[in-house]
Amino acid sequence: MSAAVQSMTGFASREGEVEGIAFQFDVRSVNGRSLDVRVRLPSGFERLEAEIRKKVAAVFRRGSISVSLSVRKVEREQRFAINQDQLAFYLDAIQDLASYGAVAAPRADGLLALRGVVEAAGEEDDGARPDLAGEVDPLLEALEADRLAEGAQIAPVVLEQLAAMDRLRAEIDVHPLRALPAIKAKLSAQIAEMLSGTAGLNEERLHQEAALLATRADVREELDRLAAHIAAARALFAEGGAIGRKLDFLAQEFNRETNTICSKAPHHAITALGLELKAVVEQMREQVQNLQ
Repeated sequence: MSAAVQSMTGFASREGEVEGIAFQFDVRSVNGRSLDVRVRLPSGFERLEAEIRKKVAAVFRRGSISVSLSVRKVEREQRFAINQDQLAFYLDAIQDLASYGAVAAPRADGLLALRGVVEAAGEEDDGARPDLAGEVDPLLEALEADRLAEGAQIAPVVLEQLAAMDRLRAEIDVHPLRALPAIKAKLSAQIAEMLSGTAGLNEERLHQEAALLATRADVREELDRLAAHIAAARALFAEGGAIGRKLDFLAQEFNRETNTICSKAPHHAITALGLELKAVVEQMREQVQNLQ
């Protein structure tokens, strides 16, 4: 079974919580001539960069891919604890005063209200960071799915453009004004018009030159090459996978053959078909530049 065609444009996001740290990964992909990976990480997570680059290169062949990570500490329900040392200090002081009859016996609520007796309980940040490398794989799987979904929309558009190119190629091929006898007849009429008002021209020589020009005006080779290139492009879609570069090359070949047909066309009707073909080629080229 052939691999699906993949676009170079896509987006994916993944968020969660690990060891009290809430995280969010975002990855964006746009068109690129090759694979270009950019990674933006918060302080303390720099060690992830090499792993991210390695994983991206294992999944994708082309595209400008940006991966970013944001983190925050999760707010927990606040807990409190009694500072036994501070409480003992206050009790000793109160007992000393009580021995002189200066104060009444302390109450629990009064003791708890004293500064430093009740403290917020929590772990201090020791600089440790959770390992988020395992979150990268599902992130890239989601990006790949997004790129495949867009590729599935582009593929039928390009295949329809190839079909339109093939129809125009066939119209040019069977056009009566493209046939060699028609070209020769047109040139012969032009020569006859020239000879009617000019003396001393070698009629036989002129007809030989006309035959040579007629041969040069024939676009048989260009049409045959177009047919071969269209067949090659269809075969690439049947094969699937990373076909963007090859399709881009074929689009350049389509453009070259179409330009030649337009320049050699013996009649404006064929030139019009060539220009219509050229417009489809340009549309197809824009589409394939989105494919991996």
